[in-house]
Amino acid sequence: MPLAEPKVSELPGSRVSVEVEVPAEDVTRAVDRAARGLAREMRMPGFRKGKAPPSLVIQRLGFGAVLEEAIREGLPEWYERALLGSGVASVGDPEVEVVSTPEAPGEPLAFKFEIGVRPQAELGEYRGLEVPKQEVEAPEEMVDREIDRVRQAFARLEPVERAAGEGDVLLVDFEGLVDGKAFEGGKASDYLLELGGGQLIEGFDEQLSGVGGGETREVAVSFPTDYQAESLAGEDAVFTVEVKEVREKVLPDLDDEFAAEASEFDTLGELRADIAERLAKALGERAEQDFRVAAVDAAAAEAKVELPEELAKARAAERWERVERRLAQQGMNPDAYLQMEDKTREQVIEESRPEAEAELRREAVLAAIAEAEGIEVSEEEMVEALEHSAEHERTTPEKLLKRLRESGRDAMIREDVRFRKAIDLLAESAQPIAKERAEAREQIWTPEKEREEKGELWTPGEE
Repeated sequence: MPLAEPKVSELPGSRVSVEVEVPAEDVTRAVDRAARGLAREMRMPGFRKGKAPPSLVIQRLGFGAVLEEAIREGLPEWYERALLGSGVASVGDPEVEVVSTPEAPGEPLAFKFEIGVRPQAELGEYRGLEVPKQEVEAPEEMVDREIDRVRQAFARLEPVERAAGEGDVLLVDFEGLVDGKAFEGGKASDYLLELGGGQLIEGFDEQLSGVGGGETREVAVSFPTDYQAESLAGEDAVFTVEVKEVREKVLPDLDDEFAAEASEFDTLGELRADIAERLAKALGERAEQDFRVAAVDAAAAEAKVELPEELAKARAAERWERVERRLAQQGMNPDAYLQMEDKTREQVIEESRPEAEAELRREAVLAAIAEAEGIEVSEEEMVEALEHSAEHERTTPEKLLKRLRESGRDAMIREDVRFRKAIDLLAESAQPIAKERAEAREQIWTPEKEREEKGELWTPGEE
């Protein structure tokens, strides 16, 4: 059963207060669930451990004690449902307060929370704005680098009788020990190691510079604190490395023969042209994305958005929490990442405040434009927006959309599509100007800039 419609009251500083009533049926289910959980640790005459019915647990412990556990377990879910039902665009963490609790089974529960919300924007001009756009052309240096990468991939390895240097490839056997003991993954035979390639632990291949074929060396390294194998993280290791052979990379000549071997083209000119075209396409896509963001920023510059400091801090903290989740998904400890960066969590959050502020201004302006333009989202657009996610979850977009609607989460998808359509409107109506021209304009003095720099009010006729 859904919660009763929350009562939303606006507060100063882009905050709202939301009052919520949890129906008696939901409270009863939560109390029964809590009682069953508590029963697992209880022994009651006539019942096996953990098998006592909820009613007897409530009778033994008292309704108030079980209710307290039910609230602790159920409040996060009730809060999430209330937030979705309120329709507010939240920013930061809530301050939650339980207002009233049932005295006996069969009564509702009430709580309220305060939370920051997306600020309101007073729109200025937003159609037909001049927006800087990067002119796209793949520089010859980029084409050369890509050609060199292909050459590296087609290089031959020729044995040489000399000391190894950076770029050479060693054929080695190695075995590592930690505290004198072998460890999983620490031994290899006939391993090809490129000096300077960074294939192994930092500092490993540097210690093999100048080595010759037939030579054996000991290499001492320290595993990073965020190393994937937790048993090795932060540990010191010593590797015995037997160098069987030093090999030199011999790059193919830059000619038509190389182009034919490395690609479907017959000539080097055709290969270069294809690489230039693909690079230009990638650069063009990036430039288009940058242009779209710049169009939103241009509209934000014309708008008035009151942005409380606490709201910006809250969004900056949310940004770091997203980074923490990504790092965890990649198997990296966020604390280890901070240690590598030699920064505290507070420093990282403070450094991200400017971008957090820009993010909030963009969202506020896009929401206002979507409202002003009456932008709607069709069922087909919702389904299309979910195609990628549905494929990842091995379902259909229609089924995924139904699931999201049942949980009240479809509004987030709808808003995302509305924002994208608002960005389309801004980008399509914008007047692209060369980035260099826009940067030059920024250097031109105007009375408004002097007023902003001095914090003074400029009026016509001032000397």
